[in-house]
Amino acid sequence: MEETLYYEIEERDLQTTYKVKEVIIMRNDLAMSLGELLGEEYVKAVENAAVSLLSVDREKAENARTEKVAFFPESYVEKLDAMLDRIGQVVTEPFKGKMDGAPTQAFAKAANHDASPISGFGYYRVGQDGKLYVIAKSEHYHTPLGHFFPGYQLIDHARTLGISNATHNNTRGYITRLCEQELVRNANGLGKDQKQELENILNSEEPHVLNRVINLETGSLACEAGIKMMLARFYKLDKTFPEPKYSGRVPVFFVMGDYEGGRMANYHGTTIIAQTFRDMWPEFYKKNEENEIYKVVPVAINDLEDFRKKFEKYNQGKYKAAGFTHEIILMNYGGIRLDEEYLRAVYEICHDGDTPVMCDEIQSCMWYDGMFLFRQYGLNPDFSVVGKGFPGGQYPASRIITTAEMDNLNQFGALVTNGQEELASLAYLITMAFVEQNGSAVSETGRYYESRVKGLKDKFPEVIDYVEGELLLSAITFKNVDDTVTFVKKMTGRYFDISAQVYKAFCPPAALLKLPLIATNKLIDCLMEHMEAALQEMEEGK
Repeated sequence: MEETLYYEIEERDLQTTYKVKEVIIMRNDLAMSLGELLGEEYVKAVENAAVSLLSVDREKAENARTEKVAFFPESYVEKLDAMLDRIGQVVTEPFKGKMDGAPTQAFAKAANHDASPISGFGYYRVGQDGKLYVIAKSEHYHTPLGHFFPGYQLIDHARTLGISNATHNNTRGYITRLCEQELVRNANGLGKDQKQELENILNSEEPHVLNRVINLETGSLACEAGIKMMLARFYKLDKTFPEPKYSGRVPVFFVMGDYEGGRMANYHGTTIIAQTFRDMWPEFYKKNEENEIYKVVPVAINDLEDFRKKFEKYNQGKYKAAGFTHEIILMNYGGIRLDEEYLRAVYEICHDGDTPVMCDEIQSCMWYDGMFLFRQYGLNPDFSVVGKGFPGGQYPASRIITTAEMDNLNQFGALVTNGQEELASLAYLITMAFVEQNGSAVSETGRYYESRVKGLKDKFPEVIDYVEGELLLSAITFKNVDDTVTFVKKMTGRYFDISAQVYKAFCPPAALLKLPLIATNKLIDCLMEHMEAALQEMEEGK
């Protein structure tokens, strides 16, 4: 399957502009059976169990094991693109039933039952009103492969064979163990044939080598696990634990600061400590800081000297730099992208100062060739946090990949008591298989989109301040909040699901988009046509 793109992009290293007259996008029409994905020996054992214990017909069981499923057939893509002309139209009979449920005040205020999905297909959602919507933000990043991705039919085959998805399972079944191993392989940039190299990494005790995986259900819990492991270098989990390495010193965490000097630019979930990292629970945090339990220091965005000064100040005497936590693209702060050179220099400072680094890729994972953005940047974090995209919206399932050095807490008493779900791990494996085969095509499509969306600033200077992000992820920052809200309303009125980043103080007024990995150039062209029309209306109204 191929698409031809015409575009121009900015080469960041040279700070020049060059034209790419023609780019041929080749997608790998991956087709796999459950046995090929998981290993024939394991799935054959599962098949035999299904026949003997569940009374599944042998032919049906064998078919579930051996049938090849096409992950992204050309007919599927053609159908997606053919439906672009029907955006906003009624495509099925509306559901007219009225029922509010029992929402919180916040949910009640934000409710839009018409757009509530009753079905989905690829990069579309069918609303309760029967109309066709485009998921231009990948359903809040959870569905990078869209709805009803054909490859996930392998999950149905797994169910046929009786593979379970127990939610409180500490046994770590074969599929979960395989998922862990594949995450480590991809996080270290190894090919499938580099089995000895993978084995060496899995057995490594060297610092900054990602070779441990903790399975959790949400990104917040994964970030929390990383923070706990950093705190375990200062405080005991219980009386039986040995004296921590930095017992008696005050742990200091460095986070990305906002343009006002506060902590609001970072986001690492909804646990209470992570929320104090971004200026929430101020009275609670103040008492912790006053009693020298821990301290949080914001660092200026892409300002190496600011980081160096603060690190030196808080990595001596009674203080010890406990950790640096960051996203690479600050999607909850206007989509601002941290510079590669800045991050590499900061990592060097942290590693030299025995300070672990947590790279939060909950939102950026997989949207880039190689799956992990930190690999493109040449970084070696002590924690890599992933989720949302990897299970493809099939299950809530996050992971934190860490090192032998940071493996310092009891799994069940301190970190997690569930998260080992087999079918969730299978969803990970399906997603990774597709992205590994099609990463280059995804990146090329992303470059095309990036070139188009970044050109909007020059076309509409009266309303757009700047455009941030990278590849299929973007944030369009407007001159003011009102313009942001107006743009989002106009686009949602055109049945494109995007959102306004205006919910917290001191945040750039940005509209966020994150196109699915299955986006085609036709979808991009359609989206750009609608965005330009909306922006034109706004400029004419000035």
